[in-house]
Amino acid sequence: MPEAPPVAVVGSGIAGLFCALRLAEGGRPVQIFTKRRTQDSSTNWAQGGIAAILDKTAKEAIEAHVQDTLAAGAGACNEKVVRAVVGEAGDRIRDLLSLGVNFQRDEHGELHRVREGGHSSRRILHAKDATGREIERSLIDAVNAHTGITVHSDTIVVDLIRRDHTNPSAGVVGLWVQHEDDVDVHTVPASAVVLATGGAGQLWAPTTNPPVSTGDGLAMAARFGAHVKDMAFVQFHPTSIEHPSRTFLITEALRGEGAVLLDDEGLAQWRASGDADPAPYSFTLNASPKGSMGTRDVVARAIDANLKRSGRDAVWLVTEHLDADMLTDRFPTIQNMLADLGLRLGVDPLPVRPAAHYTVGGVAVDMNGQAMDPSNRPLPGLYAIGEVACTGMHGANRLASNSLLEAVVYAQRTAAHLLNTTPESTHQDLPSWRADGLLPVEEHGALAHDLNSLRETMGREVGIMRKDARLARARRRLNLLAEEVDQTWRRCRPTKELVELRNMVQVAALVVKDASAQHENRGLHYNADLIAATRESTP
Repeated sequence: MPEAPPVAVVGSGIAGLFCALRLAEGGRPVQIFTKRRTQDSSTNWAQGGIAAILDKTAKEAIEAHVQDTLAAGAGACNEKVVRAVVGEAGDRIRDLLSLGVNFQRDEHGELHRVREGGHSSRRILHAKDATGREIERSLIDAVNAHTGITVHSDTIVVDLIRRDHTNPSAGVVGLWVQHEDDVDVHTVPASAVVLATGGAGQLWAPTTNPPVSTGDGLAMAARFGAHVKDMAFVQFHPTSIEHPSRTFLITEALRGEGAVLLDDEGLAQWRASGDADPAPYSFTLNASPKGSMGTRDVVARAIDANLKRSGRDAVWLVTEHLDADMLTDRFPTIQNMLADLGLRLGVDPLPVRPAAHYTVGGVAVDMNGQAMDPSNRPLPGLYAIGEVACTGMHGANRLASNSLLEAVVYAQRTAAHLLNTTPESTHQDLPSWRADGLLPVEEHGALAHDLNSLRETMGREVGIMRKDARLARARRRLNLLAEEVDQTWRRCRPTKELVELRNMVQVAALVVKDASAQHENRGLHYNADLIAATRESTP
């Protein structure tokens, strides 16, 4: 019997790299496909940290983490999943430590913990304000050192290949890929495919996501026949700031250290009062008794509503009541970015506004990360982990710093499931990409125009605050865009720009469809026409 082909892992963030390592350590050869360099992932941009209770005997602390997650999820979390992920946190953190991840430690050598919005205690491990970059560094080093893993950088996956073209339930047998320097699309057999492609933040502007976050895995899975669910729930990070190089977020951990959100009036009133603490002057208290430390959905909506009322571009994140040297030491990455804007932590109020940050919905998966079809049956060989997946962990709103934890836990679970499953060899000849008669894309300007139209539509009609009429208008505009893109797709050879645009339009349609189907406001979905039916996160 011929040897089974390698497992294909699509994406190079914490989920994909950790899963690849575990598979290779278990004897399964792995190929990683990543659109750019290995480090160009959302993980690498993650500032805050990873929420975890390391001591399995700390029952009260574990239960508190579970309850905070359930409260943030607005009644939509899968409690079984939440308890499993929180319960396995300690083992996965020890795995990361063994790989060389240098989490911040205090003067006694103990792991330092911070608190972020929605958390009832300090339980978030971090590497100052560059936690994702530190995790990514360690994982990339380990992947590069393992002979059982082959990395294909600058290579986009165009689509998945079914074992039976007409029947997705027969499973996946490979994928079509294209290197950025090659006009040809190549067929790659795979004993299994693990989607770890991240989210779809690039559908909006501004976004805290890297350029690779174009929803590729979501679109491919949907086309394959997987169930993609809960796409109405898109998290906007409350505090981002515009920098000449990109939009970057100001980690929630800064508010955990005492930073406070104020509007112009609140800032003036606080300074005139002479009070040491600005917290009582925050407009966010009108939305949550926790004020600036409320959950992300509540705080982002409060900022968005304030900006719409005032007509201003930003509110202020105030730190001047805090020790500037402490903040600079604790948040060096942020301070370096702020320095380019002539701003300093502990001195200047920071102009912030919400930005698209995290796709809570995604490919429906079981407890092993196996993709499910619309009838809740597993699709053989197809897995999804990390932001591209919808495990049920986050419900209708993700609790801060739970995403890296979920990613590494499900990466381990998926690898374990694959290692306990006998790989199927590919007996059939896999189809080549149909290229006869296709023309090169001659006008990339038209693609750029369509992309701008897409982002404008999503930002204007499908943002933090929604209305029925806006969703209907978005649906009409997306239908027109889809027709334009489909015509180009049928006529032209694939390029990275065309593949991404096609995927983004399809994912945008999934978001609008699910948002239009919601009958109540819950978590991250807020429709002004449904105010009478509202179920928010515990603020």
